Amino acid sequence: MKRFLTKTQILTIILSYTTMVCILSPTIAQGQNHVRARDLGIPFDGKPGPFNAITDVKGVEVGHATIIRGDGALTVGKGPVRTGVTAILPRGNRSLDDPCFAGWSSLNGNGEMTGTTWIEESGFAEGPILITNTHSVGIVRDAVISWRASQGSADASGYWWSLPIVAETWDGFLNDINGFHVQEKHAHDAIRNAKGGPVEEGNVGGGTGMVCHSFKGGIGTASRVVTIKKQNYTLGVLVQANYGSRKNLSIAGVPVGKEIPENMPQDNYKQKDEGDGSIIVVIATDAPLLAHQMKRLARRVPMGVGKVGGYAHDGSGDIFIAFSTANPNVAFSDKAVHVEMLPNRMISPLFEATVQAVEEAIINTLVAAETMVGINNNKVWALPHDRVKLIMKKYNRLEK
Repeated sequence: MKRFLTKTQILTIILSYTTMVCILSPTIAQGQNHVRARDLGIPFDGKPGPFNAITDVKGVEVGHATIIRGDGALTVGKGPVRTGVTAILPRGNRSLDDPCFAGWSSLNGNGEMTGTTWIEESGFAEGPILITNTHSVGIVRDAVISWRASQGSADASGYWWSLPIVAETWDGFLNDINGFHVQEKHAHDAIRNAKGGPVEEGNVGGGTGMVCHSFKGGIGTASRVVTIKKQNYTLGVLVQANYGSRKNLSIAGVPVGKEIPENMPQDNYKQKDEGDGSIIVVIATDAPLLAHQMKRLARRVPMGVGKVGGYAHDGSGDIFIAFSTANPNVAFSDKAVHVEMLPNRMISPLFEATVQAVEEAIINTLVAAETMVGINNNKVWALPHDRVKLIMKKYNRLEK
């Protein structure tokens, strides 16, 4: 006997497929144009890697889960939804089994990054690093543990514990942040989607609903290759940028924010003070650095943020983590190990690379992000590419 689907069943299938496309294929969902800052002729110091991304550090993988659903007036628990999760895997699928030397730092601490007390104590980052919205830190943290459990216990006895690294910025200007739309599966999707190569930027993953310098913000990345004693090392950065006021925006030393006073975010409920917000920065390198040196790298991030116009306002959560993929298989060794380390006097080029890559990653965020309308029809405009090129030309800063 033939069976036919009802209209309700057909509609359910269509909606399920649409949701899957939005979550798993942010490029399709949002029409990413892949234009980056250098494509506009914006000049930067330093030499980037092949992808100009954190994934230029061998073994590092990045994945996103993006949730975009609904329009119009805010109904808490229903939407509109503009949020997601971004995952960084320091050693790809070996991230659980082989922690990296790591360090972290905070400029203004009005934010959260879980797992940092153990990083401070142990000197290692264990497992993936995830970024989401402020009110979804808890469920994403728990999801990392459930994902780890699904991969098998860390030892044969099953006697282990997990202290995941999860950071956040606030997307409540565009997203139904109190609707708790990020679920366990989204964190799992972000981890499963992680891969090397080019990294999606702008309105994706944890950065989907973010605002930066009163333009649309989100995810951005960049990298640098430095030579120390004839040896090349790569340093990569990924940011979730959600901070800054328009008037302070500077691009390659040009006061772009002051030159574009129009198209400020359309706030129909006057809920957000311009300048408040946060930035999360993840630094990866293949240079052989130990934990105290990774902390020193993390402490250089504010100089890169400052070059773009960040001032760490009271409402800002500026939190940074750095890890090295060098020295594998040392954290869980059952015997004494030998590690490789660059002497402190040799690592200044990596300090410069950090500042350069942070600056470019933030601007890549702004260039990639697209205009978005969210809750209550609040609207944030994208950085206008043609206008930026004209302004850069006016100040003789446009590369030909």
